[in-house]
Amino acid sequence: MFQQAIQTAAHWAIALFAVGIPLYGVVKKVKVYEAFVEGAKEGFNVAVRIIPYLVAILAVVGAFRASGAMDLVSAWLGPWTERVGLPAANIPLIIVKPLSGGAARGVLADILRTFGPDSYTGRLASVMAGCTETTFYVLAVYCGAIGASKFRHALPAALIADAAGFTAAVVFSLLVFGGSR
Repeated sequence: MFQQAIQTAAHWAIALFAVGIPLYGVVKKVKVYEAFVEGAKEGFNVAVRIIPYLVAILAVVGAFRASGAMDLVSAWLGPWTERVGLPAANIPLIIVKPLSGGAARGVLADILRTFGPDSYTGRLASVMAGCTETTFYVLAVYCGAIGASKFRHALPAALIADAAGFTAAVVFSLLVFGGSR
């Protein structure tokens, strides 16, 4: 019942956003298509400026995975996290998601391939991937795009938000999907 209500609300929310935002623009007499095209042009210019930051992040994530450090951390933390509903297999996603969305999708694909999409581990990984942000990527992109180098408060706030997202993912996955199966 609870799961069906959440799915219904999610479907309506997507439809409302897809129709509501352009409709709101039309009501406010905004040239929606022209605004979209202008934003796309600006986005392309930003993408060109942030390439060095992206390469740096991807290199760090690749080195961390290739060194085996991620597997070591997962093996060390797994026995404690499993007690609170967080399987050890999901720990690499927690480590990688704040760094790189692409790497996080790779970890998610590995989890789904290994445990299956209908397992508790797979469902939890899907929820985690959807409710957290690629913090360092976002800071590199946005701060790099505007040339900001001082983001002292943004990083701790974003990491706290990530921790809250991961915690909420575990709590709601336990509530909606039950424990590990």
